[in-house]
Formats: sequence, structure tokens, C-alpha cells
Amino acid sequence: MIVPLLDVNAQNHPLRADLEGAFSRVITSGRFIFGDEMEALERECAEMIGVKHALSVSSGTDALILALMALDLQPGDEVLCPSFTFFATAGAIYRIGAIPVFCDVSAVDFSLCLKSAASKITPRTRCIMPVHLFGQCVAMDELLEFAKAHNLLVLEDCAQAIGSSFAGKQAGVMGQVGAFSFFPSKNLGGFGDGGLVTTDDDALVERMIRLRNHGMHPKYYHSEVGGNFRLDALQCALLRVKLPHYSRYMEGRRDNAQFYQESLGSCDWLTLPQQMPNRSHTWNQFTLIVQNGQRDRFKQHLMDRGIGCEIYYPVPLHKQECFQHLPAHSLRECNVAESLSQQVISIPIYPELSDEQKSAVIAAVKDFPRNEIYE
Repeated sequence: MIVPLLDVNAQNHPLRADLEGAFSRVITSGRFIFGDEMEALERECAEMIGVKHALSVSSGTDALILALMALDLQPGDEVLCPSFTFFATAGAIYRIGAIPVFCDVSAVDFSLCLKSAASKITPRTRCIMPVHLFGQCVAMDELLEFAKAHNLLVLEDCAQAIGSSFAGKQAGVMGQVGAFSFFPSKNLGGFGDGGLVTTDDDALVERMIRLRNHGMHPKYYHSEVGGNFRLDALQCALLRVKLPHYSRYMEGRRDNAQFYQESLGSCDWLTLPQQMPNRSHTWNQFTLIVQNGQRDRFKQHLMDRGIGCEIYYPVPLHKQECFQHLPAHSLRECNVAESLSQQVISIPIYPELSDEQKSAVIAAVKDFPRNEIYE
């Protein structure tokens, strides 16, 4: 049986009539930039996340860039971030002229290691960017205490974690700013690129509103140079169709994660992902750690069986060619990140998986012929 890593059609096609209705509504309105659809999406997202302000933007990457600009990060400022994450985390820092300083991560929940971060602070460090990777929040009480002790701004990278929480607070409300992605593969996936920034800070949101639209306010008057970070009204309208179904999507992912936990617990050559105490997990990915150097063989085995899988991420950021000119302290001692990049693999977790498909995944995993020379 073929089981894709993700099947966006399985989620979107049942909503086709409503999606086509939203498309027609926007076409009829003639309002394709800003307008009612954008304002309604922002209200609805703010209510769901539990934050005062939510601004739609053109992508998850642009959400990070806009947030960094609004926080007034300057060229040469240093931003602490994990090495084990998607490229946009560090790419956004670099694009505004700041310096990403790569920190090691936890092998248990993949989150930024504060001990590593403490070893890399310099007088130029101004911000820390925790990434709520794969759908699980960082332990934000410890991180916020660390940030306060070192006078650091906190930008939450929530690209994979809309709806996840720590100690009853959702991702995107605990730092100064949160940045989300609506890329089609995300738990709340749009129909192209899209993103969101969140904050409770009135002054900060006013600046982000200006920066989102070329730094303009009022029209044709520019107090600073911004960007074109607007999200089209059509994308907003389509996302609004899916937003009321989000809790059901999360229930499906959590049920699938529990099924995998129960079914694969006997595979002592795998380390299964865990939901940590005091956190809710939204399972954007279900990421296994394959022990004994057999990850690449395991990936080929799954592919041969028709099971979709992917390695997130095969090269940690401190090893990427484009960053090798950065200061030495930014690139040193990310040993766990390096190890994880050689061990991790993610399997299908999307909520529309059928029982037959999940059983096929389990069967393929358990049928893997391990190479005893690595044992």
C-alpha cells in the first residue's frame, strides 16, 4: 500500500464547496489586498491563539523577518537560535543583517539547549529565538527566565506549532512576538505561502502594521523602510474556511500519535517522540530516532514499501555552507544537533490517515531487517 507522507487533498477536497464559495466571495468583492477577509482571519486567529493582536503576512519566513525588524534588531546584533531546525529560522536573522548564533538542542524534545545558549552569549547578544519544533512547545518558563536574566528579547518561531501550548499558554503568546506559517504542509495549511505574527504589545503591532506595508502610514508617507509582507485576501478567505475545523484536525493527529506510541513501543531500536509534561503537542511531525547507524537503510526500506517519510533535518544549520564565515562561537559545539541529523526520520501523521494506512506504516516499520553488525 502507498501511504504518502502528507495528503493535502484528503483534507481540502471535502471542503471544496466552501472553498469555492470563499473564492467566489473574494472575486465578487473585487478587494484582493487587505479588506474584510484579512481582518476577519486576523480576529479569528487571535481569538483561537489567545493573543491580543494577530497580523497576517505573506509567509512564515516573512513573519520572522517582520518580527525581527519590529524588534529593532540591527546589523551585527546576535540572535541565539537552535541549529536543529528549518533554514528559515536562521535565514531570517541573517537577512536583516543580524548574526545567527547556533545553539545545541535537547535529544529528548529537540528544543534549544539553554546550557549551550549560555556558553554563546556575548555583549552583542540581543535576542533568543526558541523554535517549537514538530508541534511541541519549548519549556518556556525556563527560557523566559533565562531571557530575563540576560536582558534578551524573545521571538517564538511557531511555524510548526499553531495550537500547541505550555502551562496553559499557547505558542506565540509567551515572548514579545510569535511567528507562524500557513505553508500547505503545516497543521493549518493554506493554498500557497502565508504566515502570521502575534503579540500583546500595542506599540509593537503598530510598527508591524507599518512595516508590513512598506513602512507606510498614512498612505504614501514612509517613516521607515519596510517590506511587502501582505497576505492576499484570497488566501485569508480560504484559510477562514479551514480554521473552524482545526480542533478536529488536531484530534486526528493526536489519535494517530497515540496509535503509533502504542504500536511501536516494542521496537527497542527506535526512540519514539514524547509529549513532555505540562505541554500539549500538535504533532506537525512524528519524528523517530533510529539507533545504531541504520537510519538511511531504514528510510530506503520504508520507501521500498511505499511509505512516505522525510528527514527533518539532514544538515544542522551550523554546518550549512552559507554560514561558515560566521564568528567561531556561532558554529561550535552543537553535538546533539549533529547526531540527530544522522538519526531522525518522520513518518505520516496527518489526520486523514485511514486505519489501513496506519497499519501499513506499522507493518513496514516492524518488518525492517536490522543489520546486526550495528547492534
